[in-house]
Amino acid sequence: MNGFEVTKDDISVKKSVGYLPEHNPLYLDMYVREYLLFNAGIYAIPKKEIESVIEKTGLTPQANKKIGQLSKGYRQRVGLANALLHNPEVLILDEPTTGLDPNQLIEIRQLIKNVGKEKTVLLSTHIMQEVEAICDRVIIINEGKIVLDKKLSDLKSSKQQIIEVEFDYRVEEVALQKLPKIEKVENTVGFVYQLYFETEQDMRAKVFDFAHDNGLKILQLHQKNTTLEKLFIELTTQK
Repeated sequence: MNGFEVTKDDISVKKSVGYLPEHNPLYLDMYVREYLLFNAGIYAIPKKEIESVIEKTGLTPQANKKIGQLSKGYRQRVGLANALLHNPEVLILDEPTTGLDPNQLIEIRQLIKNVGKEKTVLLSTHIMQEVEAICDRVIIINEGKIVLDKKLSDLKSSKQQIIEVEFDYRVEEVALQKLPKIEKVENTVGFVYQLYFETEQDMRAKVFDFAHDNGLKILQLHQKNTTLEKLFIELTTQK
């Protein structure tokens, strides 16, 4: 971790890592600045650094208030400020936006993105919208194994296209496999099929042509976007 062997130099590892747990452990009867001063003493951090962190995390208006008086959004800011006190190279955040209202959510997201311009931020979350809103790189872990490790930009630029179509009659999958640029065919239920194409071209016209040439009627047809949430479900429910 940051060039330090975790089993031999754990103190150096801890010094270079900041951590905000899911259940933010705060002393609610302490004032914001008092709490940060208390923790700064553990790291022997100069007092002037505390003011810098308070400003960076947008806590200046709340610095002289008791933590127990703050909204959850501001309490998260206090936790984040505490994690940043010793200027770590890596910041680990565990479900940092859980329970926030929409306004608080936007503010904390922006704060995390700003911190990410200077530091490596590892964000652990089960909310895929948070990943899409904040992260540059996505790692999905299933049963302790990495099943996806890609840049978010690469996932968004994927050429995969999914078309769900319902015919009025059962179609052999081998016949659908003859469609151009098709990768996979799934008969989900009854006469409903999911067709996976690897192309940027809109393939709905090709599916209409297929139905016409084979004397079939299309009862419904629509494109399905491959969202990160769907991808997560796909990768973590495979048998």
